[in-house]
Amino acid sequence: MRLLTLLVLRLMAVVLFCLTLAIGCLVFDTHRSIESDVAATGTRVNQHLQGLYWQRLLWRDGMARGTLLPLPEWKSLATQSIISPGVCVTFAPPDTNRETLCSQVEVLGQPAPKWFAAAYLAVLGSHEPVTQVLSVRDTAAGLVATSVEPDAALRRAWREISTVVEVAMIMGGGIAFLAAIMIGHALLPARAIVDALRKLEEGQLSLRLSKFKSTEFNHIANAVNRLAATLRQTNSERRALTHRLFQVQEEERRALARDLHDEFGQALAATSALATLIESGAPTDRPDIARDAQAIARSQRQMMDALRSTLVRLRSQSIEEVGLEASLRQLVNDFNAQSQGNTVFKLQMSGRIAELRKRVAVDLYRIVQECLTNACKHGKPTEVSVRIEHHVEEEPHVALTIEDDGGGNVGKVSTSSGHGILGMRERLEGLGGALSIGNAPRGLRILAVVPLGSTEAYA
Repeated sequence: MRLLTLLVLRLMAVVLFCLTLAIGCLVFDTHRSIESDVAATGTRVNQHLQGLYWQRLLWRDGMARGTLLPLPEWKSLATQSIISPGVCVTFAPPDTNRETLCSQVEVLGQPAPKWFAAAYLAVLGSHEPVTQVLSVRDTAAGLVATSVEPDAALRRAWREISTVVEVAMIMGGGIAFLAAIMIGHALLPARAIVDALRKLEEGQLSLRLSKFKSTEFNHIANAVNRLAATLRQTNSERRALTHRLFQVQEEERRALARDLHDEFGQALAATSALATLIESGAPTDRPDIARDAQAIARSQRQMMDALRSTLVRLRSQSIEEVGLEASLRQLVNDFNAQSQGNTVFKLQMSGRIAELRKRVAVDLYRIVQECLTNACKHGKPTEVSVRIEHHVEEEPHVALTIEDDGGGNVGKVSTSSGHGILGMRERLEGLGGALSIGNAPRGLRILAVVPLGSTEAYA
């Protein structure tokens, strides 16, 4: 989940939690307000009724004493005007029936939903009536009972709560919208930092993050910049070391090829001459000696062929002598000769291949040599094509493509623990290039790209 979405959801959760607490407090306050209204209504009605019956209460020595005057009517508009909406007053003068006077309920709003009514009554319960004595001096004067209608209490609570909820939802939506804009604006540096880290992963080590307004993001940006600088330095040192290792490797190969040629070549040549001398000087009555000499000569020729093949793999002096083009043609011809027609090796070249400097030429030669060897070793291709192209438009570079029809699994080759692929990648990284392995129509395709951004790439 994106950080912006997560922060907005958490903010909305806090808003909902606060809204729930506010609604709970509002419901409780509404409940208490209704009770206060019932008590206040009871006090007002009691005072009003005392005013109606003051003569009987004070002069006639009590409501129960007979009189020629009739009792006043207490259920009047004056009484109803002092009763709060939704409140009922019950009163019974002596020797009369109990009568109830209620105020209007409809003015309190729409009826509450059933689920709200059930929850309200389950949590807070119904309101108890408030009972007061009409006169402290005459307890027989009657009782004034004030109560709220259940539907009226629910209507009032629902009206206040629904109004608050509507306002709160509008405010919550506005808060979420503004918070998303503000948080999104505040997190813009995070997106830039993530993009910078992705570019570092892709190898773009020259980037540098600018300063941000936030101190925390500045610390992260400085850490990313230091990481990029460290990676640049490390890569530079590694490339220099890799270049030096390949130089040492080439020097060792040349020394080994020279020793093999000088020592074993001369020894094998002497062995061949000795075998020929023995065969020619063998007595006619000893044909076995001639056969042994011939066997020695055959073994010498096999060893000489193996030595020549080894020298071809080891030597790269021919690049300095005849150039990369001729060396690659010779290499392809040697592989065609070794395959004896089972595999056809093809070579295509275009551009200024002969003008490449020694280091680039040697590394390309070794990469081609390794790819051809792997194609023969790990598969049974009928055709292997090598194409090397020099491009001069926009960004000069050399593209080397080796494609075979021997099948193969790209995943296994890319994740192979062997040193061949690793060595090719290291050679290309030392030149600032890259290696990619993909599928061909009937096998594998290996693409190596070497940038030639400066005149140092040419001889």
